[in-house]
Amino acid sequence: MSSLTLYTKLETLSPDLKSEVSDFVDFLIVKSSGKKKDIVPQFGCAKDQIHLSDDFDEPLEDFKEYM
Repeated sequence: MSSLTLYTKLETLSPDLKSEVSDFVDFLIVKSSGKKKDIVPQFGCAKDQIHLSDDFDEPLEDFKEYM
């Protein structure tokens, strides 16, 4: 789509809609300029964030009748 086509369409809009288009264009500019590189997790980065209770392997009371 050419710039002339976009400009022609833009000229047919009301001032309120032109304002919304302007805001959307600003959003697109910020979105495209702020691309982040992919974060690759390093080995051990979650150390000390997961804790299991001491009785983790013990059978549950709710299932005693099935065992």
